[in-house]
Amino acid sequence: MHTPFPVRPPRPSAQGGFSLIEIIIVVVLMGAIVAFATSRIIGGGNRAKVRLAEAQVQTLAEKINQYEMDTGALPGALSDLLKAPGGVGGWLGPYAKPAELNDPWNTPYEYRVPGDAGPFEIVSYGADRRPGGESVDADIRSE
Repeated sequence: MHTPFPVRPPRPSAQGGFSLIEIIIVVVLMGAIVAFATSRIIGGGNRAKVRLAEAQVQTLAEKINQYEMDTGALPGALSDLLKAPGGVGGWLGPYAKPAELNDPWNTPYEYRVPGDAGPFEIVSYGADRRPGGESVDADIRSE
């Protein structure tokens, strides 16, 4: 029996595996990808909290307006939205739940009467919980 193609013996490999440089390059690239993905995920979480705080501040302002329409006066404190204060007529609450009085960073909203630009103001100091700041650390105020 004769085979139509000659059979060659297998060639010995000139390289038996990956070099140290190739392994280092792969590890560095994987580390960079993981670091980039982690920063995007963590940064995205704070940006989502900022958007949530903006929505919560406006919703809380609407609840304060409803309180004022029912009672004829602004609440003295945000806690007045939870339980009827003494001597206030027309209270039809509760207007809010206790958890709604904290921002997404679990810090109580600051309530000011009068506000800088209106009869009242609600403020969250952002991720850093301090006045001022930029980006996710910026103050969030009712409009």
